[in-house]
Amino acid sequence: MKQYVIERNLPELGEWTVEELQAASQKSCEVLAGLGPSIEWVQSYITANKMFCVYAADEERLIHEHATISGFPADRIYEVKTVIGPFTAEEAGQS
Repeated sequence: MKQYVIERNLPELGEWTVEELQAASQKSCEVLAGLGPSIEWVQSYITANKMFCVYAADEERLIHEHATISGFPADRIYEVKTVIGPFTAEEAGQS
């Protein structure tokens, strides 16, 4: 599966309660279950007015379908080409 980062514009998201975030998570999981094993939610990052979600999916179309059914916007979708982190520096330094 390919990996995607989804940018969702949600005004005042950073002020949502734990219960609101839980309800949103439950809705997302319900929709994902209906879409089948070709799409998975990895995790999401909440900021004041945006959510950045990491998903694995066979194709971008499934991300759009999830957004439509769940009612959560998918304002921008980026296909991840590679992942780097501190481990990348360590691997580069080894010969």
